[in-house]
Amino acid sequence: MTVRLIVPVIPASFFGIVLGLAGLGGAWRSAHRLWQLPAVIGEAVIALAVVVWAVLVLLYGLKWLVARDEALGEVAHPVACCFIGLAGVATLLVAGGVLPYSQPIATVLFAIGAAATLLFAIWRTGGLWQGGRDHGTTTPVLYLPTVAGSFVTAAVAAALGHPDWGQMAFGAGLFSWLAIESVLIHRLLTAATLPPGLRPTLGVQLAPPVVGGVAYLGITQGPPDLVAHALLGYGVLQALVLLRLLPWIREEPFSPSYWAFTFGVTALAVAPMRMVERGDAGIVAVLAVILFVAANVVVGLIAAGTVWLAARRRLIAKSVTIPLGRTKPTGAA
Repeated sequence: MTVRLIVPVIPASFFGIVLGLAGLGGAWRSAHRLWQLPAVIGEAVIALAVVVWAVLVLLYGLKWLVARDEALGEVAHPVACCFIGLAGVATLLVAGGVLPYSQPIATVLFAIGAAATLLFAIWRTGGLWQGGRDHGTTTPVLYLPTVAGSFVTAAVAAALGHPDWGQMAFGAGLFSWLAIESVLIHRLLTAATLPPGLRPTLGVQLAPPVVGGVAYLGITQGPPDLVAHALLGYGVLQALVLLRLLPWIREEPFSPSYWAFTFGVTALAVAPMRMVERGDAGIVAVLAVILFVAANVVVGLIAAGTVWLAARRRLIAKSVTIPLGRTKPTGAA
C-alpha cells in the first residue's frame, strides 16, 4: 500500500490572515495598557497569529517544491504576485509579536522579514517600471510590496530600538504610497469598473494612512502632532468610503480575499489608541473606543467566515498528493 501526503496549495494572499490576527493582537495589547482589558486576550491572538504564520510558511515553501508551476504562475500574475510580499510583512509582524518575550528572536525575525520585504519590493517595482501592464489589473495590492512593507519595517524597527532605520523606512513607504495612490485613483475613476473578483482588494486601500500613522507614532516622540492627526483623518475617510461601497464589494461571495480589510481595520484601531497613550483626548479618545470595537467585529466576522469555509472544505481550492513510499500489508512477512 502506498502512503500519500496531501499538501494544500495555498495562495500567497493567505499571509493576509497573519496581518489581521497580528494587528488585532496589537490592538488588544494597547487596550490592556489603556483600559486595563485582559492581557491574555491579546497574547492569545498574537500566539494564534504566530502559529498561522508558521503553518503558512511551511505550506508556501512546500508549494515551491511540489507545485512549482502554480508558484511560478502566481509570480507572473499581475495581481496575485503582489501578495507574495506579504510573507515578509507577516514575518515582521511576528517579530513585533514575540518582542516582549525574546528580543534576540525578534531581531532575527525582523532581519529575515525586512530583507525579504525589501528584496521583493525592489524586484516587483523594477518589473513595474518596465511597463506593459494592463491598466485594468491596477488594484490596491500594488501598495503591498513597497508601502505596507516599508511602514511595517519602520514600526518594528522603532520598537526594536532603531528609530533611525524606522525613519528611512517610513520615508520609503510614504513617497511610494503617494505615487501609487495617484495611479490607483486615476484607474478607479477613469477605467472600467473592477470585476467582482477584484473588489475585495479595495480593503487594502484603508491600510496606507493608518499603518503609516502607526509607524509615524513609532518613530516620533511626544504628543501626537498635525501629521499623526492628518493620517488618522485620511484613514477614517477611507473607511467611510469603503463602508459606502460594501454592498458593491459584497457582490463577490465571501472568500479569504476579504482578509484584505483586516490589516487596515486593525491599524485604524491601533493608531488612535497609541495617540491617546501619548496624551491625546477629545475626538481621538472617542474614536479609539469605537474603532477598537469595530476592529474586533470585522476580524471576528471574517475569521468566522473562514472557519465556515474550512468546515465546508471550500477554503483550499487545490491540493497536491505526494507518494511517500510503500507499507507492507497487515500480516505480511
